[in-house]
Amino acid sequence: MAQAGGKIRIMKFLLVAVNAKYIHSNPAIYSLRAYAGTELQQYVELAEYTINQPMEEILADIYEKKPDVTGFSCYIWNWRLIQELLTELEKLLPKMDIWLGGPEVSWNADEILQKYPQVTGIMVGEGEATFKELLETYVGQKEGDIWDGEEAGGQKKPGWENTEVPDVAYNGSRQFGERWRKIPGLYLHSGATPSRKCVELNDLPFLYQDLTPFENKIIYYESSRGCPFLCSYCLSSLEKQLRFRDINVIKEELQFFLDNRVKQVKFVDRTFNCNHEHAMAVWSYLEEHDNGVTNFHFEISADILREDEIELLGRLRPGLVQLEIGVQSTNSGTLKAIRRVAELEMLEKNVASIRRGGNIHQHLDLIAGLPYEDYESFGTSFNRVYHMKPEQLQLGFLKVLKGSEMWEKAEEYGIVYRQQPPYEVLYTRWLSYEDVLKLKQIEEMVELYYNSGQFRHTLLFLEKAFPNPFAMYEAMAKFYQEKGYLKTNSARVYRYQVLLAFALKYDRRREAVYRELLTYDIYLREKVKSRPAFAAELSQYQESIRNFYREEESRRRYLPDYVGYDRKQLSKMTHLEPFFWPVWDRERMAELYESSKTEGAVNDRERKAEFILFDYRNRNPLNSESGICHVVCRRTENEV
Repeated sequence: MAQAGGKIRIMKFLLVAVNAKYIHSNPAIYSLRAYAGTELQQYVELAEYTINQPMEEILADIYEKKPDVTGFSCYIWNWRLIQELLTELEKLLPKMDIWLGGPEVSWNADEILQKYPQVTGIMVGEGEATFKELLETYVGQKEGDIWDGEEAGGQKKPGWENTEVPDVAYNGSRQFGERWRKIPGLYLHSGATPSRKCVELNDLPFLYQDLTPFENKIIYYESSRGCPFLCSYCLSSLEKQLRFRDINVIKEELQFFLDNRVKQVKFVDRTFNCNHEHAMAVWSYLEEHDNGVTNFHFEISADILREDEIELLGRLRPGLVQLEIGVQSTNSGTLKAIRRVAELEMLEKNVASIRRGGNIHQHLDLIAGLPYEDYESFGTSFNRVYHMKPEQLQLGFLKVLKGSEMWEKAEEYGIVYRQQPPYEVLYTRWLSYEDVLKLKQIEEMVELYYNSGQFRHTLLFLEKAFPNPFAMYEAMAKFYQEKGYLKTNSARVYRYQVLLAFALKYDRRREAVYRELLTYDIYLREKVKSRPAFAAELSQYQESIRNFYREEESRRRYLPDYVGYDRKQLSKMTHLEPFFWPVWDRERMAELYESSKTEGAVNDRERKAEFILFDYRNRNPLNSESGICHVVCRRTENEV
């Protein structure tokens, strides 16, 4: 801040984040600003965009803000877009200093500065302390410097008020270059400055005093930095120091989220449960102070879970906690090559123990393209993880990150990857490009049908028509391609109809069962306005259904939570459906499948209908499925 002509002029340092989705936020730029301290924060403005916005729109917004200095937070998902911005910003704001930071620019900073000479410098590694010292040089608080907004010759720098100022030339690189060389953690055109020591996590301010910028967005929270494991594909393996925030500070900050009834808090700790006492303290606090609303997401290593941790997790409210577990592969040679320590039997045992609790969403990850994993081996890994029955199974593809051990050994392993971010694998010595393309198609099927959670009961039955789950999704991908079906069709019933067509191609004799399974699955999720074409005709049951709602209006036998609603309202808010098969019971359906192997076509003509009531006000917090109950209806003489 400087004073001239009786007016105050404020320098503007704009920190820019370009997120992958609108619901994401960038904790890095908020942490940089918070660590700078209250006196310096007035010079810092934040701007968040998404990669889905047109580059021209972001460019125009930055230009209109007229920053004097801009810093970009660089990751694999936004680096291509940021590179475009660097080229165009130089033309529009030629006197603006540009700084870069983040994992995408930390490992080849010299190459980036050569390619983009308009970039003033790069903040390497942890940025909080580095940014604070850099900002101090700009605002002149270290040695009484005056920030000046005028170029040599009297031309105003963009962003300054039109006031009379002293005739002092400004050029960031020349004016502050000597001082910048004394700041650890920078890479300048003149070379790298000394490396910076890791910051104390307890010195980092809490980022969320004001939740307004994070409305309808995921809240990210950090209780530790670093990782004790050495996975060769991950940059966290390069962080030499594992540090934890003080547990009492963590509890205070978690209580802030709980008090404000934040929808979801996602811990960004690389392996949250690597310290037993730390994990138990956090989970115990959440159990004791649960507000009934907030969900907390943790990335853990399941094979190192202890019995007391599993017991504690089993007591939590359904939906309070969700766990992301990286399996990556079940191939022992692959796990050894990527330096991933994993006891798979213990991992399976612990995942099963958590699943039996029925209260925690589990998300399991696999990575295709790792060393020694071919197409057949990946299918084996897929089947083993699939049988662990996670709520979501993410089939990802290796990204060869700059600076990682995998990056250094890519040539040795014959791993060929895209030159541009996200540096995703194209093929390897073990996995051809054709195989990668097939796995991409299978990934889409898993996302559409398994991870959506909309076809749970149908898939469980349909799997039995195939040698294994991987074979089913492989056939499904081929079916979509051959038929030219659209994966992006937004119609609710479209995917149900396609799945029925697929089931009938491979298992037509059980058509009646598949129609009921799909009917059950669709009504579990929503009360559709139009009756699906695959659902059975209801005309002969209409009177029984009407009788049910008449009786329920007066007796409230099945819907005690719907006091005050008449029969018409009840019928709109719930759904009653007759079924001939026990589609809700996994074990009975498995027995039915086995017994039907020796019979002819399976039909419903000789079975009596059982009525299921779908209650949409009482949903499962893990999968959003409606509550159900079995209903006894007075049947008419026309009914089966």
